[in-house]
Formats: sequence, C-alpha cells, structure tokens
Amino acid sequence: MTDFLKHHKFSILLILTGIAFYGSFAYDLNRPDFIKLVGLYTGLFFISFKLIQLEKTNFWMLAGAAIIFRLVFIAATPNLSQDFYRFMWDGQLILEGNNPYLSVPDNWKEPLASLNLTKQKLIQGMGSLSAGNYTSYPPVNQLLFTISTFLGGKSILGSVIAMRFFIVLADLGTLYLGRKLLLKFNLPPYQIFWFILNPFIIIELTGNLHFEAVMLFFFTWAIYLLHHKKWIWSAVFLGISVSVKLLPLLFLPLLLNYFIRSKKIENSGIHALNFKKLLGYYFVVGLTVIFSFLPFISSEFISNFSASIALWFQKFEFNASIYYIVRWIGFQLKGYNIIATAGKILPLVVTLILLGLAFFQRNNSTEKLLKTMLLAVSVYFFLSTTVHPWYIATPLLLSVFTRYRFALIWSFLVVLSYSAYTDTGFRENYWLIGIEYIVVIGIFLLEILKPKLLSRLPYYK
Repeated sequence: MTDFLKHHKFSILLILTGIAFYGSFAYDLNRPDFIKLVGLYTGLFFISFKLIQLEKTNFWMLAGAAIIFRLVFIAATPNLSQDFYRFMWDGQLILEGNNPYLSVPDNWKEPLASLNLTKQKLIQGMGSLSAGNYTSYPPVNQLLFTISTFLGGKSILGSVIAMRFFIVLADLGTLYLGRKLLLKFNLPPYQIFWFILNPFIIIELTGNLHFEAVMLFFFTWAIYLLHHKKWIWSAVFLGISVSVKLLPLLFLPLLLNYFIRSKKIENSGIHALNFKKLLGYYFVVGLTVIFSFLPFISSEFISNFSASIALWFQKFEFNASIYYIVRWIGFQLKGYNIIATAGKILPLVVTLILLGLAFFQRNNSTEKLLKTMLLAVSVYFFLSTTVHPWYIATPLLLSVFTRYRFALIWSFLVVLSYSAYTDTGFRENYWLIGIEYIVVIGIFLLEILKPKLLSRLPYYK
C-alpha cells in the first residue's frame, strides 16, 4: 500500500481534486453562472486527461476514478438540463396506463391544482417548450423512464437516482466493450477513457441524465457483434439502440459497402450472399424497432411522433454552425428567418452526403466503417439547426476508434453553448459559438486534408 501511494500520489491527488470539483459542479452550480461553469469544466478536463496520461497502463485506477466521479452525482438534481422532468412525466403516464405519445403535458394542467403535487412539479420543472409539445423519446427510452419512475415512487430525487443507475451501468458496458474493440483493432486500450473519463460525458450523461449513454452502449454492442460476424444479434442490438434514440438510423446506409465489399467475388461488384445478409440485417433492425413501438402504435401516434421529430429541423434552433450562416444569408435576402425552408433542404443535403459515403467510401472493415460513421454524424451535426451539448457524445465515442481528435476538442468547446443561459433569459452568444465551430470545423478539415500538420500535437502520436 505504501509503495502504491508513493508511485501514484499525484494521481490520487488529482482524483481527490476531481471529486471536489465534481461536487461543486453537482451541488453548488447554477446554470447562468457561466464563468464558474467554464472554470470548473476546464479544471476537470485537465484533471481527467492528466490522469489518462499518467495512468494509461493502469486500467483499474482509471476505471475506478471514472466510477467515483460518477458517484459524486448520485443524489444531485440535474442543474444544466430540465429534460429529466419530461422523462418522469412520460414514465408516470405509462404507469397510469396512458399513452405518452397522444397528449402534451399542457393538456393536463387545466386546472393545475387538480393534479397531484408531483405532476404539478413535473410540468413546472420541464418548462413551457417541453410542456407544449409531444414527446419525441422512442419506446426503449420510455421503458427506462417508466421503471425509474416506478422505483422512485413519488420522489423526484428517487426517480433521478434510478435513471442515473441505468446510465452509469450503460457507461460501464461501453467501457468493457469499447476496450475489447480497441484491442481487436490493435489500438491502445486506454483510448476508451477519452470517452469514459471525459468530464463532458460524466456531466452531460450521468449528471444531466441524458440517455445517449444507453443508446451508445447498445450501439457499441452492435458494432462489437458485427465485427465478430454475428449479424443477427448485431442487428437486434442496433435496433434497440435506435429505440433509445433515433440517431443510429443515420448509419444504416453506411453498412452497404461493409457487407458487399467484405468478400467481393472476383470480377463482380456485388457478392450475392453478402447482399442478402445486408437486406437481412436491415430487416432485423427494422423488425426490432417496429416491435418496440407496437404497444403505442396508432394513426394518432404516427402523426404526433412525426410532428415532434419535425420540430427539431423546422422550429428549434440552438448551437448550430453552418445553419446559422444560412439563416443570416436568408435574413439578408428575404428579411425573415428561413428555418422552415432550410429545415427541409439541409436534411436532403445530409442524405446526399450519406449516400455518397455509402457508395464511394470503402467501408470494408469495422475500423473503416467507424471512421465513416464519425464523418457522417459530424457532418449531420454541422448542418443541423439544433446541437445540444450531449449530442456530441456520439462523435466522441466514434472518434476513440479512429485517428481523428476533433470530437475530443469539440467535447470541451461545446461548453461555450451554455453562455446562452443567463439570469435575464435565453440569449445565444454568437461570438462564442463562432469560436467553438471555427476551431472544431477547422481541425476537422485539417485532419481530413492535412493530417501531417497536426502530428506533433498531443493525442495525435
């Protein structure tokens, strides 16, 4: 024990400091206090990446630190996001035998006094934007909301703790599978800690209760099984991942070359057996997703859920990059916000890019497939009208399996988007958003076009 303390005393000091910083973040931070938020966030990034640098060969110390940092949040109410109130609302409706997709919370609050105290708190806590729209969370996510709400009883904190348990468990699963994949790819296994020990992941997923953690666990499991040629189970878990969050649907076209070019017949562009496997894979993914939606299916559900998804493209705006430039040009030419038009055109551009990557990128290995997925999801977010901080979890995880590091930098700079929340209301700081995306997109382009220019920087070696 004495030798251990002697050889790891600085790392232990970093962990103790990290506990104090995460404690302050979890229990003594208000979202409008942007200076304190950035200060703590920067300190935590230094602590985590210094730990990785010092202990890259000590898996259990890094894993232990990641678990300890998450446990700091165990009894904390999320302070950077209100979404958990909506999670609990949906879960409560299901427990009462109601379909959460068929009504908006605002429909229930007249008169508000007629609701029990917990429901009143949930409607008030989620805010007017969430309370005025249909839910957009897929069925597996709803299942987790329901279980968490049941376990929490009438206690909001109890439900928060239950949700946090699922998210931490999912992160540990990603740690286990991600490390095994890195070993299969002959990459340093410590790279998984760029995700697991990243303050962005700990704060946004464990702290603020975003279920990207669960989606990414099932996604990683699907990729792990795909790499081991277990097509059917891979498709099942990818379908479950989609039923947590819809984002993995984006990756389905990219599987085209992975299946068809993996064992191409001489003088033939398509291997018939592999093409059948591809169609079978899509069928199993689709069947899994449809099966998860069956308890809720109705014409009204389809209408409401589609309308809710469309809002993200044609109404909501936050922390966007290229879209904000398009919007500015629209104001100059049209004199009004063109989101209704841009929100329809930009997804078509993303679709064309995806098809280009699907047909022309040689994704004939799992490593190449993950790289293409990273490029695809990043372009999707660069063209999106809304990029909440926790969305960056997906490109960050994918980047762990590649030589690209722009997502790592993005996971730090995305904190600048929180400058929009002030004591006087919501107002985005476009200068800070500009800094975020000039750096991120700049490094993204350099890594693709001129990677040698970055070879001397940390984490590129």
